[in-house]
Amino acid sequence: MAKRRANGEGSIRKRPDGRWEGRYTAGRDPETGKTVYKNVLGKTQAEVKAKLKQAIQENTEVDTLKAAQYTVGQWMDIWFENYAKIKVRPSSHQTYRGYIDNHIKPNIGKIPLGKLTTLELQKLYKKLLSKGRVDRIEAKGQPKGLSPKTVRNIHQVISSAMDFARSQKLIAVNPADGCALPKLEHREMKTLLVEQLASFLREAKESGVFEMYYIELATGLRRGELLGLKWEDLNLEQSTLRVQRQVSRINGEVVEAPLKTKNSYRTISLGEDAVGILKEQRKKCGGSEYVFPSPTGGPISPDSVIQMLHRVLKRAGLPKVRFHDLRHTFATVALQNGVDIKTVSGMLGHYSAGFTLDTYAHVTTAAQREAAKTMTSVLSGAL
Repeated sequence: MAKRRANGEGSIRKRPDGRWEGRYTAGRDPETGKTVYKNVLGKTQAEVKAKLKQAIQENTEVDTLKAAQYTVGQWMDIWFENYAKIKVRPSSHQTYRGYIDNHIKPNIGKIPLGKLTTLELQKLYKKLLSKGRVDRIEAKGQPKGLSPKTVRNIHQVISSAMDFARSQKLIAVNPADGCALPKLEHREMKTLLVEQLASFLREAKESGVFEMYYIELATGLRRGELLGLKWEDLNLEQSTLRVQRQVSRINGEVVEAPLKTKNSYRTISLGEDAVGILKEQRKKCGGSEYVFPSPTGGPISPDSVIQMLHRVLKRAGLPKVRFHDLRHTFATVALQNGVDIKTVSGMLGHYSAGFTLDTYAHVTTAAQREAAKTMTSVLSGAL
């Protein structure tokens, strides 16, 4: 016979199979109005007593019947539409949607929301690191696993959605809390040396892509920003260009997208040579609105720009660098030649000069050493 406990504490009994069972009231079915009972099992009465206490406590904190209406996938959609779209900047909406549709829902989307565990998330992250990349044209030749940074970003999305679920009393704890995350890879910054730039630009001219790479080295634009430049953004009379959009590949399509931060929207001054090169480039564009158009007149695919870069570097006999390293080259050369950190930061579109200073600390440290040598030379005459 079940041992009745005080009201709200459930009941405990020993089953015919020898195990102990604790039963408690979980609420009422919203459709039938009938009482819903749940149970916990254990080998000993003490074990069940402890489990029962925890279950009842969680039941008072969580609307278990409401939680049972959602799978992880359904909740991710609800969170995205009603929370992320309001909280997250618009330029990140497509990225979040991609994480949900391409990685989260296919792997854990069918798990009931209340059943998602930390272990399930650890298995997901392990899988994404080894074979999580979506099979697309732009992923050809790349590792099959996602980068640690992308996996950590996916974890943040899941964690935010689970925090929202907890605030709605759908789950008692966030299963993303306490997950072991992959360590970020430290990518060593590479730049083209000043003495290598002539060879690079010479080969770029031979390959028919001189103008694009010259403007990149002269401005330090991000890849998407460079490809998003339109003639309406340029004022060649005043030698300026405005950065107002980016081009990226989203779900397999090359599209225009807004810039990610307000600091990315900026106006950059152009040198005399850059202005002359852009005037020549305009003659080659065949009426396209883009400064660097594809053969069809639309924006160039970001992936093809990388392939072009690697071909030019190989033919010039130069080490392989990323497109982003051309941006680093611009910043490094500018700092080495006396341009102040605040000006460089503004041209790069960084959110603060402090971030620029941290990123290029190795350059400014070398400059400080040179300044110390100069002052030593000046002051030595007074000794």
